[in-house]
Amino acid sequence: MKFTILIIDDEKHIREGLATDFEMDGYNVHLASNGQEGLELLEKGDIDLVITDLRMPGISGEEVLKKVTAQMPGIPVIVLTGHGSIDSAVAAMQNGAYDFLTKPLDLQHLELVVKRALAGRELSLQHQQLLKEVKTTSSVGIIGKSPALQNVMQMINKVAPSKISVLITGESGVGKEVVADAIHNSSNRRDKPFIKVHCAALSESLLESELFGHEKGAFTGAESLHKGKFELAHGGTIFLDEIGEIDKTVQVKLLRVLQEKKFERVGGEETLEVDVRIIAATNKNLQEEVKKGNFREDLFFRLNGINIHVPPLRERKEDIPLLISSFLKKYNEENGRNVKGFDSKAKAMLFKYNWPGNIRELQHCIESAVVMSNGDEITPKDLSIAENLVTEDKSISIPLGTNMQEAEKIIICKTLSACGGNKTKTADILQIGRKTLHRKLSEYGLIQQQD
Repeated sequence: MKFTILIIDDEKHIREGLATDFEMDGYNVHLASNGQEGLELLEKGDIDLVITDLRMPGISGEEVLKKVTAQMPGIPVIVLTGHGSIDSAVAAMQNGAYDFLTKPLDLQHLELVVKRALAGRELSLQHQQLLKEVKTTSSVGIIGKSPALQNVMQMINKVAPSKISVLITGESGVGKEVVADAIHNSSNRRDKPFIKVHCAALSESLLESELFGHEKGAFTGAESLHKGKFELAHGGTIFLDEIGEIDKTVQVKLLRVLQEKKFERVGGEETLEVDVRIIAATNKNLQEEVKKGNFREDLFFRLNGINIHVPPLRERKEDIPLLISSFLKKYNEENGRNVKGFDSKAKAMLFKYNWPGNIRELQHCIESAVVMSNGDEITPKDLSIAENLVTEDKSISIPLGTNMQEAEKIIICKTLSACGGNKTKTADILQIGRKTLHRKLSEYGLIQQQD
């Protein structure tokens, strides 16, 4: 992308000299001889960075800085002055200046500052664009634009208005509960109860009581009548997560509710009728569980009115940029941080990794990276997946006939690459000292010897 720089300085030779230099570097440049002209150009838009003199007749650079930081906070401002002092520098930085440089200028240093500031600007613009895409694609909380996920969304839109039971399948962490939320929130039951039950978290006896309720005195400790989740969900939707974990005794009672919409509380004789839509989810292959005798075939057919399969993240990696942008915004806000994005190596790692824990693992990875990051960018050392990348790619191909020295080089370089360039982790995995690793890399001509 080609950036546009606005230079505001009342000294003609300085602004025109800077303009010539930055135009030669490939930037678009606008010039203003005073603060008023500068603000007028800023209001027209398309400015990515401002370089302004601090002391100018009329509207000062300090006033320009305050206006930009208040009204256009994404645009970095570099302040120049021939009256450099600690007080002026502190005041400029407190008012939001990206950097403060004194005249006469060190042009090479200014070029580096501009390059660094615009790299941050590009990150910010990319993040803003991704957030716009998140808003566009995150219908009822589902984020992504891959064909696989769009197919899921189309199925949700079709089944949501109906009463048919839905079975959501997919690996752990893919977002099955989010899909259930989307179905309920898009249905005509959206204003009715939406009750969630995590079946694997409860024993057989507790699950039966939780689902169907119990009468007072039904068992030891049942000191009062307890309404079950089906009773509480009347008129709405019940979500049975990890349905593959329920015991056969509960399966029989659940089948009756699906067939007849009737049940009795534990220890009770009164038959209750309910109008409840059932959405179930599992990371198991229920057809295989039926063959093994672990799951009733008739219950499977009743639950599997419509099957929505949520693909794993490794099969829809084009959704990763939108997901990480959404998570970055969320965890910046929750932790009071202002991390703008990811450097190129960190991005490469996020795409290379196969995410066995799917979206849940990605979410935890971004949360920890936001907390651990020391700058505006998340780097490979901030990510918690480097060692997993090495574990995931367990084999290294070494051609037959390779000598020991060359084989060692291949192993070290491949491991370093899998660790995203993190030398400490590479040394730990290879069980060699960090100095030894530095010496080896120096011998290979990959770094300069430092130790």
